[in-house]
Amino acid sequence: MKTKLLILAALCPLLLAVGCETVKTTSAGAVGVDRKQQMLVSNETVEQGAAQAYDTELKAAREKGVLNSDQAQLARVTTIAKRIVAVTPTFRKDATSWNWQFNLQKTQELNAYCMPGGRIMVYSGLIDQLDLSDAEIATVLGHEIAHALREHTRERVSRAYAQQLVLSGAAAVAGASEATANMANMVAEVTFQLPFSREQESEADDIGLELMARAGYDPHAALSLWNKMSAAESSGQPKFLSTHPAPKERIKDIQKNLPRVLPLYAKRS
Repeated sequence: MKTKLLILAALCPLLLAVGCETVKTTSAGAVGVDRKQQMLVSNETVEQGAAQAYDTELKAAREKGVLNSDQAQLARVTTIAKRIVAVTPTFRKDATSWNWQFNLQKTQELNAYCMPGGRIMVYSGLIDQLDLSDAEIATVLGHEIAHALREHTRERVSRAYAQQLVLSGAAAVAGASEATANMANMVAEVTFQLPFSREQESEADDIGLELMARAGYDPHAALSLWNKMSAAESSGQPKFLSTHPAPKERIKDIQKNLPRVLPLYAKRS
């Protein structure tokens, strides 16, 4: 009991959170995602960390001259992303008020992400090397936006921090700037290194599929996208797949969900 009290005492000033919180981050939608989540870290804390982590990535790309260097491709990604963002109120009514940011990094890497709060980055290699159609780009963006809507980074950081506390016994109290820097590092680690759980990935697939359908993109493209990913995996694992389950593992799940979202796409087409 004494150890638990020490942990809570250290945790509150560092994370500005009051204990563990059970939340329902999104509505279920047609795909029926309704799992409640346990959060140890406050949304505000993760937001601050994500802002710092994203700014660091933008600065590094800008200094290398690879940020938004292809304006035509950036415009294409932005147009698709905005169509998906427009239908996010199906799952979160507050999402359209987020400070959405759309950026493109010129690199051979096959990757994309959406940090908390709608901070999107697409790597040009993903589009160029896989020769993605607009609907396939929408698959990627829908999936990554779904992670943000469900606050999967916050959930993953909460789990990682809880494990860290168990191992260390208690957290050291830090100043506000140090706490934000530590959270930025944790957000970056989750984004680029630590995989989401299979449950989280399944939720992102399901919600992403519905988002793209509601935005007017053929959800069948999700199958062609992951087939392309599977082919790319056989020739050397793309960075995108280092934090995502193998494509073949999810294609069957997508096929099962298509009947739920195809009527939504039919209404837009």
